Amino acid sequence: MLLLLLLLLLLLLLLLLLLLLLLLPLLLLLLLLLLLLQLLLLLLLMLLLLLLLQLLLLLQQQLIILLLLLLLLLLLLLLLMLLLLLLLQLLLLLLLQLLILLLLLLLLLLLLLLLLLMLLLLLLLLLLKLLLLLMLLLLLLQLLLLLQQLLLLLLLLLLLLLLLLLLLLLLQLLLLLQQLLILLLLLLLPLLLILLLLLLLLLLLQLLLLLQQLLLLLLLVVLQLLLLLLLLLILLLLQLLLLPLPPVPLQLPLLPVSIPLTLLLLLLLLLLLLLLLLLLLLLLLLLLLLLLLLLLLLLLLLLLLLLLLLLLLLLLLLLVLLLLLLLLCCCYCCSCYYCCYCCCCYCCCCYCCCHCCCHCCYYCCCCYSCCSYCCFCY
Repeated sequence: MLLLLLLLLLLLLLLLLLLLLLLLPLLLLLLLLLLLLQLLLLLLLMLLLLLLLQLLLLLQQQLIILLLLLLLLLLLLLLLMLLLLLLLQLLLLLLLQLLILLLLLLLLLLLLLLLLLMLLLLLLLLLLKLLLLLMLLLLLLQLLLLLQQLLLLLLLLLLLLLLLLLLLLLLQLLLLLQQLLILLLLLLLPLLLILLLLLLLLLLLQLLLLLQQLLLLLLLVVLQLLLLLLLLLILLLLQLLLLPLPPVPLQLPLLPVSIPLTLLLLLLLLLLLLLLLLLLLLLLLLLLLLLLLLLLLLLLLLLLLLLLLLLLLLLLLLLVLLLLLLLLCCCYCCSCYYCCYCCCCYCCCCYCCCHCCCHCCYYCCCCYSCCSYCCFCY
């Protein structure tokens, strides 16, 4: 039942992954549509500004002033629509980031479920091994009881020996499967650690990219507002130039000459334009600095990722070498003509005994020599 539940969880996670992968292109398409709508609104804004300038250049009547006010209201509405579109783009970007994080978490859950399946299989094999050992004991007990019966001794002995041989073969197979599963687990654990580290670094990268996108959107909004202020100031300047204001002289106490009021207003507007341009330059410099800092952070994270990968690869190589050494040395005993359970590592074979004493092992040492003490040949 537990295996079935794990398999059902795997299927559900795969379905969720497929749904998320289907949602990602739809969100990207929606982002593109919003960008196109924003471009259309900007074009409409520029056209309205041009119409406003044309009306300023044509006439200077009361109706034209009313039309100018209506056009200014339309400009404000368009600005509000642009801000709403920017907010929608920001929300869609956040949604994309959340979907990517969900994909990464689902992949991690899939890996953990696979690891649980491997562990369950290993436990099942161990249980089978214990059951087979119990069956061996029962068969030995039956063999001892049946020794008393002389008539059925031969047949039962033959049957029991066949069963014992089969059970021994099954035990050997189970031991091999157990060793293979242990090897797979030891190989999967570093891989799982590598994937976890990769997922963590990807999450950090996603957060950095999200911060960068937020900063860019905020700076774009500020730049758009500053540009609109510039356009309004330019429109006011043109209106002052076109309207027939009476030349009102303004006598300053520090200057011996009188300055016309229109000239003074023009100078003030020019100063405001210069200040706005300076603000734009400062914002662009801040944007460049933030981008450089984010790039440096990304490079540091990539270097850290490479170092971690190298270390984990070295650990994998060491584990593989250890497992190969363990597999080369057998850890079970066998009865052989040349070896009689006297090896130092408690293992013996019919051709070469490792670390064997010469009084029990006849011409079967790895160095092909016989001595009175335990020879460590390899």
